[in-house]
Amino acid sequence: MGLQMHRSPFSTSNAATLRNRRVFALVGGLAILAVAALASLVIGSRPVPPATVIAALFGDEVPRADAHAILELRVPRTALTILVGGALAVAGALIQTLTRNPLADPGILGVTSGSSFAVALAVGLLGITRPSLYVWFALAGALAATLAVALVGGAARGSVDPVRLLLAGVALGAVLSGIVSGLRIASPRTFNTIKVWEVGTFVDRNLTSCLPVVLIMLTGAVIALVLGKSLNALALGEEMASALGTSVWRTRLLAVAAITFLAGGATALVGPISFVGLMVPHVARWLTGQDQRWIIACCLIWGPIITIFADIAARIAVSPGEMPVGIVLSFLGGPVLVALVRRRKALAL
Repeated sequence: MGLQMHRSPFSTSNAATLRNRRVFALVGGLAILAVAALASLVIGSRPVPPATVIAALFGDEVPRADAHAILELRVPRTALTILVGGALAVAGALIQTLTRNPLADPGILGVTSGSSFAVALAVGLLGITRPSLYVWFALAGALAATLAVALVGGAARGSVDPVRLLLAGVALGAVLSGIVSGLRIASPRTFNTIKVWEVGTFVDRNLTSCLPVVLIMLTGAVIALVLGKSLNALALGEEMASALGTSVWRTRLLAVAAITFLAGGATALVGPISFVGLMVPHVARWLTGQDQRWIIACCLIWGPIITIFADIAARIAVSPGEMPVGIVLSFLGGPVLVALVRRRKALAL
């Protein structure tokens, strides 16, 4: 009671503003996500009225062509977009917190480069050209690259140094990207088959056949949600976190595992997609404050929103054709990155 009596009107006002923002982030975000998902089912090379979409979803009779477009093409694609958007956003929030770097995204740990390298080897050495088979090579490459970075970062010695982790990820990513570029120059005809995968796309992805990867991503999301309280303690400093009973090295190691599961799985499914993991955590932090539990929950909603709208833009930008969503996100993410660099407040984690 005494504490409430001495609380200033400004702190009460700020608390009310933060509470309203959090309500909007979750409730408003879910409403926007529902609208975005419906738009994703409606918009495409074959426009379908919203009433027909809803009828098809409830099993009512609709024209066969519309039913095929909605149930067999757009529903799995929209589900994949939601899954990948949420995974990349949460992975971005974790890595920004782990490295204390507001401009970090999942690719900085070598996840993306590891996936690209493994897919390049699969295409170049084994002659694999089916996107459904890239998944496993991409996931294995992401896991191997992150494991190598974690070992260099000090995990083998019972601690994980964020700075060493960051440098190891950048160095490994540069080396692997250089090797892939060399392979592509040596045999351009062979590597033409993975051009679309390398820029990120949701086209021709079968979610059902990739169910094990989806389960890995969901495991990563659960780890991230459980780590929220420990990450809040870690944000107070290593000594304070230890005093509060938080195991610093275990928290960092589990965070790296969650990043690998989330970003590695997403990259394996649709190819490297940049900027979702960079942009969305800043939106979540602005809406919900510095509490990692709220940030992660917000990322699970707003990551899919941004990814769905980018995917819709990719469909209509060059209609009746289609642009890879990775290119659309790069157009969107570039100005956002410049804005973040110019805003000192946004850079303060």
